[in-house]
Parts: sequence; C-alpha cells; structure tokens
Amino acid sequence: MVRAIAMLALAAALPAQANDLAKDVAPTGTLRATYIATNPVQAFVDPATKEVRGPAAALARELAKRTRVPVTITGAKGVEGVIESVKNGEADIGFVAYDTVRAAQVDFSQNYALAQNTYIVPGNSPIRSVADADRPGVRIGVGLNDAGDYFLTRTLKQAELKRNEGGIGDAAVKLLLDRELDAYAGNRMRLHAVAQKTPGLRLVPDNFYGVEQAVIVPKGNPARLAIINSMIDEARASGLIADAIARAGLVGVDVAPPNAR
Repeated sequence: MVRAIAMLALAAALPAQANDLAKDVAPTGTLRATYIATNPVQAFVDPATKEVRGPAAALARELAKRTRVPVTITGAKGVEGVIESVKNGEADIGFVAYDTVRAAQVDFSQNYALAQNTYIVPGNSPIRSVADADRPGVRIGVGLNDAGDYFLTRTLKQAELKRNEGGIGDAAVKLLLDRELDAYAGNRMRLHAVAQKTPGLRLVPDNFYGVEQAVIVPKGNPARLAIINSMIDEARASGLIADAIARAGLVGVDVAPPNAR
C-alpha cells in the first residue's frame, strides 16, 4: 500500500516537474533551437528526408523530450546569426563553439563535442603538419570570426592570416589551387569534404585545435543552463552524443569529456 501510494505521488509529480522544466527552457511552449546552417559538425538537413540531423539536432530533441514540448530546429546565418537569435529571444537555445569573446554576449553550457580543426593545403605543399604552417611567409586562409580564427589569432607566431567571410568555399579553393594561399584552416569535417571533391588538395594529418561545441542561452538564465548541463551529462553517459556523431557520418568530431565553465 505504501509503495502504491508513493508511485501514485511520483506519477502525479512528473507532469508538474515537466511543466516547471518547460517554463525554464521553453517559455513559449515550443523549444526553439538554432544552429549554424553551414556547419555539418552541428547539424544539417538530410536531402532525402528534409529532417535536421546531427549532434545539435539530437540534443535539441532530447531536451524537448525531457520538457515535454515540441521543438523547432532552424539553421541560422553564421555564428552571429545564432548568437543574435538567442540574445533577441527568437531562440531559446543555440549551438556555437565556445570562445571567451562570445561568452561576453551569451552564457555557454559545458562542451558536448570537440570538432577538430586542421589545414587543407595544395598536394605538393611542403606543409606536412600543423607545425609546418607557422613559418614566415606562409599565408593561411580562415573564416572571419570562426573559432579557428580566434584560436589562430592568439597562437600563430610567424604565419599570416587571411580572413574571408563564409569559410572554405569556391573562392578560397581557387586561391589555394592558384597558390595565393598556402593553407586554409577549418574544421576537419568541412575540409575533408572539400579535399574529397577537389583534386590537388589534401589535409594535413594532425589537428591544431579541438573546437569546443556547446549550447548557448541568454545571459543570466542559470536555471535553463543547469537543465541543459544535466542533459548533456546524461547524453554523454548514455551514448546519445556518440551515436548522433556516428549516424551523421561526421569526420574529426569527438565526444567532449565532462567540463565546467
């Protein structure tokens, strides 16, 4: 009898708990998530099913499931688009790489994945490793305000950065093939796709930085952040994140170890 009463009390408490979570996480009644539309490391639209897939999509759906609300997952234009959507209240959560500059605008969860960054170079380039690239006269392309841009700005000693908007695209590939750039920096997944379809380009085998993929929320929302951090812990332990990375076929993306900001 005592056990039955306890079970009934628990069952009665679950909807109330879910309602409280929903108020903290999705105040409009729908969890609205944004990600960088051009970054497959986070998420991408499956061309066959039109479903958004990838680690960010899996985490957004898991959070919505826990709070018992519907979810929308929308691609935004670049890092700035994601951050602005969260800052102005168009989105409840966003997915971007952690950086101290960005942390002045929004609050970050713990990391859920590490997206390894490396260089793509012409096939006959003398650059055989990350260390080879940081030399006088070496011109390295990088997407303006990408996580790689921030990291290399802090760490390069001798090479010169050449920034462009939009990251690795046709224009940047042409500069590499014409030898106007000696290397281009970006996440391994994107660069792998370029190397696969572009004869004359190759990736260096090592990485210069594991970009910390995280969830962002508006400044000063500790309740929402705590719920997300708890969800990430459980998604890591259950294998949800690793499974999402594998099912998306991502290259150079690892599950992040537990961490705290």
